[in-house]
Amino acid sequence: MAQSNISIELVDVKKNLLENRALNGVSIEFSSGLLHGIVGADGAGKTTLLRTLIGLLRPDSGQIIFRQNEKTIEFSEIRDCLGYLPQQQSLYPDLSCIEHLDFFRDLYKLPQNIYFKKRDELLHIMRLEKFKNRKAGELSGGMYKKLGVMCALLQSPEVLLLDEPTNGVDPISRRELWELFYRLASENILILISTSYMDEAERCARVHILEHGKCLFSGEPRAILKQENVSKFEDIFIIKRARG
Repeated sequence: MAQSNISIELVDVKKNLLENRALNGVSIEFSSGLLHGIVGADGAGKTTLLRTLIGLLRPDSGQIIFRQNEKTIEFSEIRDCLGYLPQQQSLYPDLSCIEHLDFFRDLYKLPQNIYFKKRDELLHIMRLEKFKNRKAGELSGGMYKKLGVMCALLQSPEVLLLDEPTNGVDPISRRELWELFYRLASENILILISTSYMDEAERCARVHILEHGKCLFSGEPRAILKQENVSKFEDIFIIKRARG
């Protein structure tokens, strides 16, 4: 799988959406081969950040620097290495799981032998083999998210951006998704996961806390908790809001 060590750095990135400052001077470094959590409540700027990284939005100011093996490269050079799962529903309700995978096979122009091996592997990992002919509109919330992740993984991306992949997912599917994320991280894939679940912050190798378009904290979860003298990330927001 991925071995090219892609990293991304944001330097004072700002982005306005209408009258809202969605990103307000965000500076973050996403180190290669790690599982990064972008954590914050609704409206914190998580989706805007991921959409800016994937090239769907352009920053109003600041820099986004992409590096491969510590060498600065253009976004166009790694565009095909990126996998993205949007927050909103993006699958076709009338297409089955297999039909979705076939669609993305054609989109990514995958050779048949590579596609069939990858498809069967993903169906097995996601435990969707028995549901491969079920339409997306008839899937449970957890299975729907799994199918979306499968479509993003089909081309074996070196960078994976997942916007709230566990939101609305049942506890068992949520656990299975995190097991998959750890497996992918062990294969040297750079993974960025946005979430509003504070408990998921502690599951990441690096965590980046957003609020009102600003990055409040960035680093190893345990180091941040120790620095703020709290036992869980919810307490950081409670203390901050109590201080005004």
